[in-house]
Amino acid sequence: MIGQAVEAVQLGGNAPDYSIVGMFMSADIIVQGVMVLLLVASLWGWSIIFNTWSRVKTAKSAANEFEDTFWSGASLDELYNRIKGAPNHPIAAVFVAAMREWQRSLSGKNGGGLDKVTVQDRIYKVMHVTTGREMDRLEGQVGYLATIGSASPFVGLFGTVWGVMNSFTSIAQASNTSLATVAPGIAEALLATAFGLVAAIPAVIGYNKLSTDLGRYASRVEGFADEFAAILSRQLDERGH
Repeated sequence: MIGQAVEAVQLGGNAPDYSIVGMFMSADIIVQGVMVLLLVASLWGWSIIFNTWSRVKTAKSAANEFEDTFWSGASLDELYNRIKGAPNHPIAAVFVAAMREWQRSLSGKNGGGLDKVTVQDRIYKVMHVTTGREMDRLEGQVGYLATIGSASPFVGLFGTVWGVMNSFTSIAQASNTSLATVAPGIAEALLATAFGLVAAIPAVIGYNKLSTDLGRYASRVEGFADEFAAILSRQLDERGH
């Protein structure tokens, strides 16, 4: 009885640590490297999600304020002079680019003899280029979320396969097929897969959400560009008469 108790105490003292930190510390160096890589990818993904979400939220709020002023009937020239130095969101940047081209066209022709088709074509091109550039800037590194979401599970699976291979190699060398022998190594290997999922799931969800929000905002910018182009076209018609 005493011998059994002593054996139990010894077994308890030598029991493997199944906490996350314990399994990480006892894992193979390759598996540890995989876990560290996935942890870094997860942190990077979260930083992209929060930074992009913050930029999109700020851009939406600024766009709401700008459009309220734009459609209030205020002078477009006054609005342009106020924000032309530092447009802080894509819609304002499109407006400034179009107004700058508009004023250049007017000054180039001294207010008369304007070629309506040429002016409209230049304004459309300027707004299109500005929209693409501003949306690329707003999007930032969102595309990397797709890479993290698709690659992380496979990186984690590589760590798991490597860990399982080492576990079976240890079993063969020890000539011991008991579950107690293989369990620690298998648990450490599966932890790599868990790390991969922890990195991948938020990245996939964040990518889908942010892509949808960015797509809607891009449509909003394009809609404003079309409406503003129509306004400038009407002014061109009035100058032609």
